[in-house]
Parts: sequence; C-alpha cells; structure tokens
Amino acid sequence: MNDKRHAWWAGLVLAALSTTLHARPKATEVLPANDGWASLPTAALPQGTTGGSAAAPERVHTVRDRNELVAALAYPDPTPKIVRIVGRIDANTDAEGRALSCDDYARPDPQTGTPYTLAAFLATYDPATWGRVTPSGALERARAASAAAQQARVRIRIPANTTVVGVGRDASLHGAWFDIRPGSSSGNQPMNVIVRNLSFQDSYDCFPQWSPNDGAEGNWNSAYDAISVRNATHVWIDRNEFRDAVTDDASLPSYFGRLYQIHDGLVDVTNESDLVTVSWNRFARHDKAMLIGSSDSATADRGKLRVSLHHNLFHDLGQRVPRVRYGQVHVYNNLYVVGAEGASRYAYSWGVGVESQIYAQNNHFLVDRALTSEVFVDRLNGSRIQARGTLRNGWPADPVAAYNATNDIDLVDAVDWTPTLYRRIDPTWSVPLLVLFGAGPQQ
Repeated sequence: MNDKRHAWWAGLVLAALSTTLHARPKATEVLPANDGWASLPTAALPQGTTGGSAAAPERVHTVRDRNELVAALAYPDPTPKIVRIVGRIDANTDAEGRALSCDDYARPDPQTGTPYTLAAFLATYDPATWGRVTPSGALERARAASAAAQQARVRIRIPANTTVVGVGRDASLHGAWFDIRPGSSSGNQPMNVIVRNLSFQDSYDCFPQWSPNDGAEGNWNSAYDAISVRNATHVWIDRNEFRDAVTDDASLPSYFGRLYQIHDGLVDVTNESDLVTVSWNRFARHDKAMLIGSSDSATADRGKLRVSLHHNLFHDLGQRVPRVRYGQVHVYNNLYVVGAEGASRYAYSWGVGVESQIYAQNNHFLVDRALTSEVFVDRLNGSRIQARGTLRNGWPADPVAAYNATNDIDLVDAVDWTPTLYRRIDPTWSVPLLVLFGAGPQQ
C-alpha cells in the first residue's frame, strides 16, 4: 500500500514538474489549438491567436524602461512585433525616466486655476457638509485634470499583432495599465495580442473618484486595471503575476468612512470583447479581480465575452473571480486560496451577472474553515451557472446547491452550452500541486 501511495505522489510531482519545465515561454510561441476561447479560428485569424509570432527580425525589441516600451509598441501600428521586457519597468516616470509621485501629477482646475490637494478635496466634498451629491466645481475639475495627467503616463496601449513577453522571472511592470483596445470604441476588432511571463504590480490611481451614491455609504472608485481588454478579440494572457505590494489595501486610509480605494481590476474584459484565454497566472491580495462585462445595460455584449480561465492561482481575492455579464465563460482547473486574513475581506468568487452562463469545472478551493461553499457564488442579476467537480479543502462541494439552500431566489445549475475548447481537464484533486508549481512567470 505504501509503495502504491508513494508511486501515486511521485507521478503527481513529476506531472507538476513537467508542466513547469514545458511552460518556459518562448517569444515566438502561439496559443496552442483548443486552448480556450482565444484559440477559436475565425475568418480574420484562421490560426487563432498568434500575437507577434510573424515579426520580422527588425520588429523584435528588447526594452528596459517605460519610454523604450512605448516606442517599441508603436501604437497603433499593427505590424507584427515582439517586445521583450527585461528587468523592472516603472510606468510612473517622466520622459527623462525620473520617478513621478502623485503630487507630481496634481493639476489645477483649468477654468479657475484652483490647485488640487487631497486635503482641500476632502474638506469640500465631505458628505456631512456637501451632502450625498456628486462632486462638482473647481476641485472636482482639478481632480479630473490630475487624473488625466497620470493616465497619460501609466496607460500603455498595445497594438494588434503583438506579443509582449518578460525575459526571466524578474521582468515586472509597476503602476502600469496595459490597454488592449483598437482605435474604435464600438464593436470589436481582432487585436491578436499575447501577454506572457510578466509581473504586474501596484497599478494604482492617485485620484480616485468619490461616488456618494454608490451603495448605501458611497465609495471611492478608481481607474486603471493592470490589463484591460476592450473592443478586442483574440487575446491570450498567460503565466503572469498580478498583485499589490506597496499599495496593498491594508495600507490604505479611509475617508468619508470608506476605504480610499486606489485599485480597480486586475484583468477586465469588457466592451464587446471576445475570444480571450487567461491561463496559468497568479492573482494575489486584491479586492476586485476580474470583471467580464461592465454593465447590465451593455446589450451589445450579447453573443460575445467568450472567455476561458484555467490553471490560475487566485490567492486572497475579495470578489469578481470572475464576475460575468452576458458571456459564456469556462472556468476550469483553477485554485482558489483564501486564508484567515483574506477570509475577513472575502465576498464571493463566481459572480452570476445578467444573461451570463458560467461553466465551472474541476476547481479546487483551499479556504479558511469559516468559508463554506455557499459563499463561493453570488447572484448578481443573473441566474445560470453550471458547477461540476468542485472540491473544498479536498472534499466534494456543490456551491450552487449550497447557495440555493441559503437564499430565497435560486440559481439554475445548468447552462445551454458545452465547452469544447480545452486541451485537457485535470482531476480536481491534482489542481493544487499543478497550479502551485506551474502558475506565474517562469524562467
């Protein structure tokens, strides 16, 4: 019996090591066939998502700072290109490469010249005196101008037919917003973008907007995802890391009784985007992780927002893992880890939004004992989610049945589509070792 048990564990370890050794990203690598929705052949891209793999030698660039990165991307030039990132790149830097702080971005009101300071903003729009009315006037205009100044530096637009890949495990972007979007803001276009082997850290908004009527107590709402996919098709996001370090929520103050939230999403897929695969990434210590579909009223998203999430590590995330509207989303072989500290901030993982159809398959939750399976899913104006093969701390769990047993309005444990675009579905018990070994940047 012991020999059999040892052989079983040895086989699993070898499988995990094989996954890791074969995962070292190559700059010219394309998304394999059947690897999620982004691999679907279309008339525009009959080979699926290929990124910049067809780049001529002169279109292969190695960059080491923000200015070199922006120059190499040459947005909106769609000529196939590969951009290799070496070392640490800070987005909050000026044209000479000097670091910029939030104070450096502060701008006056363009109409009156009133300077922006956070202290003045808080004093002016305190709900105790201003009321529960959306801010307006000189200091709100100054805040918006300051936000625009930061956006001009941190927004890095990725053109079509591009691969951005980190060289080694220490390739990182700090404070950056990768915006994968064509010039048009309606419909979608085949962007054909690959982003791999990078660490995205501390994408933050110096000037979040105060929304006094967002929820019962108001909220601070920020901009800048680490990666946003908008009006785009054929995008592969693979073997990256996403986390907050210097700007972790635990270090942020509260104003007007609400967390001064300077973070938005980590990876958001919205605005009629389609055919996206998010695989083998690490997401850690963040609240709102992944939004698929931005609004209940965005009916143009119908028939789009087809996304696959597989073999990702989701560690101490609060919510939206993912939150889905309209899309057909295959969520399989992911590892959800929520420790005691994360449990105090945890809301849900799978958000069932309007007309969404989530197919959740063989996902493993390793969570604090306080988190029982009914909280893994939440109904957010939607009704359909099919969950199969879920384990909670190694034991079978049925999050949909548990949710229905504790809530007045039931979810429907069925969807009207069946995933076909996957290379394999691993048994749920193997997911922790496979993902812990294989997810995130590789050598």
